[in-house]
Amino acid sequence: MQTLYRYKKRFVVAITGASGVVYGLELIRHLLLQEFQVHCIITETARPILSDEISSKNYSFIGGLGDGKFESKNPDFFIYKEDDFHAPCASGSFKFEAMVVSPCSMKTLGKIANSIGDNLVVRASEVALKERRKLVLVPRETPLALTHLRNMVSITEAGGIILPACPGFYHDPKTIEDLVDFITARTLMTIDVEQNFLREWGDE
Repeated sequence: MQTLYRYKKRFVVAITGASGVVYGLELIRHLLLQEFQVHCIITETARPILSDEISSKNYSFIGGLGDGKFESKNPDFFIYKEDDFHAPCASGSFKFEAMVVSPCSMKTLGKIANSIGDNLVVRASEVALKERRKLVLVPRETPLALTHLRNMVSITEAGGIILPACPGFYHDPKTIEDLVDFITARTLMTIDVEQNFLREWGDE
C-alpha cells in the first residue's frame, strides 16, 4: 500500500551568545508567519542576553523571555538546550531545509569551522554541511581578528555562508527596526524563503 508522507518545511535556527538576538527572533517570527516549522537551539550564554535585550511582549511564540525560562507558545516552534544531543536536528536523518545561526558568536563560529562538536549548535551545523544543506552564519562582531577571518574562510570552503549583520542603507531606514528588517530579509532570501518587506535592487 502506497503511503504519502507529508510534513511542513523545517528550519533550524540557533541563537548564540552575541549581542543582537533580535536577528534570530525576527527570523523565527517570519518563518512561523509563513507556517514553517522552526527548531530553535538557545545556548546557555545566549539566555541572559535574550532576557536583557528583549521584552517578552514583543514575541508571542516564545514565553519566559523575562525570567530565562523559555517555552514555546506555538505548536510549530520547538526549543532545545545546547546539550540536548537527543534533539532531532542532531541527526542527518532529520530533514530540514536550512540552518541559520543568528547571531553567531565568534566562539561558535570557531567551533563550527574546526568541527568541535561539543554542543547541539555545532552538531546540527555539521549535519547541515555533511548533508549538503544550507548553513548560514550571521556574525555580529567588529573589528575582526585574523583568526575570525580564517575561520570564516574554512566555513565558506566547507559550503557554509557567512552573512554578517551589516545592514544596507539604500532602503532609507528610519528606525532600528528597519535595520533589523534588512538583515532578516537578506537571511530569508539566502535560505530561499520569500519576503515582501525589502525590495530587490532595481525593483521600483
